Amino acid sequence: MRHKSKKFTLGRERYSRVALMRGLCESLILHGAIRTTRAKAHALRTVVEPLITKAKTGSLVANREARRILYTDVAVNKLMKEIGPKYVDRKGGYTRIIKLAPRVNDAASMVRIELV
Repeated sequence: MRHKSKKFTLGRERYSRVALMRGLCESLILHGAIRTTRAKAHALRTVVEPLITKAKTGSLVANREARRILYTDVAVNKLMKEIGPKYVDRKGGYTRIIKLAPRVNDAASMVRIELV
């Protein structure tokens, strides 16, 4: 039975979904905010917030876990040196989702997800 276990499949198989989340997570960390669909933003929140929580410690273990998810060293360094120390006093809720106008071609609900 399900019993409140959330799983965002996004209509993709596992490996393409993981690659999508890794790419979105890296873009969010590098740019601070991205524009995407509502479903992808809510799925991304479950990946990026635990990553920031781990980065707050600044430990070697957190660095290695960030390297498993993020593609480039630039993103890992920005996460560990800028974003992690910025949220040391904050207990959670590092991202904000703002609704935007629907996408023109298919009317998908679009949002802007940004770091608070």
